[in-house]
Amino acid sequence: MDDDSTRQGVLFSDVIAKPVVVKFDQEHASSDGGAVLLQACDRHLGLTEALIGGITDPRQSGKIRHAIGDLVRQRLYAIACGYPDGNDAGRLGAEPIQKLLCGRDPVRGEDLASQPTLSRFENSVGRADLYRMSVALADALIERHRRRLKRKAKRITIDLDPTDDPTHGAQQLTFFNGHYDTWCYLPVAGFLTFNEEADQYLFAYVLRPGNASAGVGAIGILSRLLPRLRAAFPRARLRVRLDGGFAAAPLFAFLEREGLEYVVAMGKNKVLQRRAARLMGTARRLSRESGETEHLYTETRYAAGTWDYRRRVVIKAEVVRHPGRKPKDNPRFVVTNLQHSPRHLYEAIYCARGDIENRIKELHHGLEIDRTSCSRFLANQLRGLLSAAAYVLYQELRLRAARTAFRSAQVSTLREHLLKLGVWVQSSVRRIVLHLPATCVHRNDWLTIANTLGAAPA
Repeated sequence: MDDDSTRQGVLFSDVIAKPVVVKFDQEHASSDGGAVLLQACDRHLGLTEALIGGITDPRQSGKIRHAIGDLVRQRLYAIACGYPDGNDAGRLGAEPIQKLLCGRDPVRGEDLASQPTLSRFENSVGRADLYRMSVALADALIERHRRRLKRKAKRITIDLDPTDDPTHGAQQLTFFNGHYDTWCYLPVAGFLTFNEEADQYLFAYVLRPGNASAGVGAIGILSRLLPRLRAAFPRARLRVRLDGGFAAAPLFAFLEREGLEYVVAMGKNKVLQRRAARLMGTARRLSRESGETEHLYTETRYAAGTWDYRRRVVIKAEVVRHPGRKPKDNPRFVVTNLQHSPRHLYEAIYCARGDIENRIKELHHGLEIDRTSCSRFLANQLRGLLSAAAYVLYQELRLRAARTAFRSAQVSTLREHLLKLGVWVQSSVRRIVLHLPATCVHRNDWLTIANTLGAAPA
């Protein structure tokens, strides 16, 4: 840790009548006192243990100072607590709560790994390790909800959604993407929705090259997921919901072969635009008369040149109006094997996937899952997986907060109000005591969540 005493304190001479001196000299203290809640969530999920089990350690056992499990926990909990940069390890190595989260005595325990050690770890993980870790992430999530729902889900909706991960260096497999107008990776995130619940649960995060098409890897992800869902929820109907980049003949054939319900957007083309032309004319007339945005629905049977037969396509004919702008035609098309009315299918079923954007924003802004600055592609995939695992812990924390004001809070809110608590740490032979502020505003909510995680009155 940097011990430059010339920068350890400052003086404010005009805050109140007396001078105020601020010093960074409190030993055995932390600003992450509430993070023990995440460790408790992890203990109930068994998530980090599952991830660690997927990694093969090639190092010589006699020369190991920090076990693989310690490195995984250190990196994952640092990301969860708001320290996504590996360089932060220089300060966090002696941080008492981070040591506690990694299973060490917060006061007397050995310091955590340095930044170079973490960097070597990130660059040592191979493709097979990452595959097993990805499977472990999905298995832990499915098992958690199997127990929560007692195997009684009626419907499970699977959403896959690509997102951009801008890059700013010479990372492997970063390419220019014309749609996003930047050099980037193009990862895909997978979410599960059980029944009609409001939340979507992350089960996969797969990094892909920046020039990958949206549908690359989708069949592989679904092939690994479906047997696990069917074993855990044998009576559930499985529905797949995707945006337009996934609409391709092999995917439709796979979905139908697996007996899945599907709702997949499709990009416009000349044939579909001709079939929507009459309804678009009606929508323009209604929009002129009302001065508002208008949309109408219909359906058709359509087969692209690579399809074996025609499929049902729902058409949304929409004219969008904004004050001060010209009206804009906005026809949309959705391919489906469901039998609902066109309006219900588009508005109630397909549009519900818009909530996925909120989950992806949490990943980007709450956990900085796009902090992929390693030069090696696989090292960046590891960072993405650890960030995804941190998000799964936050989703578990949100479930445990069901009877509190934080039942629908985003990651940044959960961290700011429940984890970022000043703490003074005491450690003795008998026990470890975390002294949190007596004036903590959300103390009752914090204790309620702790009780749901198995904490007992002390």
